[in-house]
Amino acid sequence: MLSDHFYHAAIRRTIAAFGTIFNDIKVLRKGNDGEVKNIMRVPLAYGPKQKFLARLEAQASLTDPKVAIKLPRMSFEITSLAYDAASKLPKMNQIVRGSGITRDAIYTSAPYNMGIQLSIMAKNQDDALQVIEQIIPYFQPEYTITINEVPELGIKSDVPITLSSIGLAEDYEGDFLSRRAIVYTLDFELKVKFYGPVKQRGIILKSEVDMINSEAEDPFGFLEEYVADGTNANGVIEDALVGKDEVDDGEITP
Repeated sequence: MLSDHFYHAAIRRTIAAFGTIFNDIKVLRKGNDGEVKNIMRVPLAYGPKQKFLARLEAQASLTDPKVAIKLPRMSFEITSLAYDAASKLPKMNQIVRGSGITRDAIYTSAPYNMGIQLSIMAKNQDDALQVIEQIIPYFQPEYTITINEVPELGIKSDVPITLSSIGLAEDYEGDFLSRRAIVYTLDFELKVKFYGPVKQRGIILKSEVDMINSEAEDPFGFLEEYVADGTNANGVIEDALVGKDEVDDGEITP
């Protein structure tokens, strides 16, 4: 069962698609006169927020440009992966693509729910709220993206991303007035489909069907044979009634 190697990069594609939603968020800095002084694009990286918070704790000052990492910034990571029994389709269903005598086929996917946590880190509340308010309006409570799940077969799916909760934590260093970092955490859930290997499947080239007349006085009185044949040189399926066999005493005579 596990002898054939395959890799459709389902998790990698999902993570990449999720990250593209948040990779162009900006924060504006205004002066006392209300004029915009600076526009900053908020950096986004994959990884746990603890890594960045540990970096902050190891630095003596957030204002020293030589050592301080820039805030605000965002990070995201996978927090859970659970089987989604409610979305399961019959496991013997197949998706078939291609033309000719052989076709590419793949069995129906295994559905899972993936949890992703997006962390927003800022050194002041206004920066954090600017980021939050550029995200929340698009999730009511879900936002849908399209993922190219199996490119070689052209399988694409619309994946809803649901915002389930928002949390807030504030880290301090020193006295109460010395704020270290503000961290908002947004928890999302989205659907992931895991496909098995792509297999080559042959197609039925010739079909023969024996037919009887069920409305006749003697429904077994005759039998016709219908043949659909696609094995000819030009590849066109030819069909015809090719014969009639008489039946004696309820038994078919070849």
